[in-house]
Amino acid sequence: MIFLLFLAFAEEPKVIYKEKTEIDFEALDIEGQTKKPVITNVSGKDRATFHSLIYPRYDFVQEMEESLDDIK
Repeated sequence: MIFLLFLAFAEEPKVIYKEKTEIDFEALDIEGQTKKPVITNVSGKDRATFHSLIYPRYDFVQEMEESLDDIK
């Protein structure tokens, strides 16, 4: 019970941040090795063929007849 009383009156600590933080990356050395594939094999004797999904229309007779009905 007394513990809850102390928690009720406890103050949160104030956090004070620095106005400016500087980080020096020039003193940092990174060492490592690059990894790459040993063999590159591209086999493509035949070129890929793609079929068009868009087919051109060569006549618009049906639409022209419907537009005449709208005029009448």
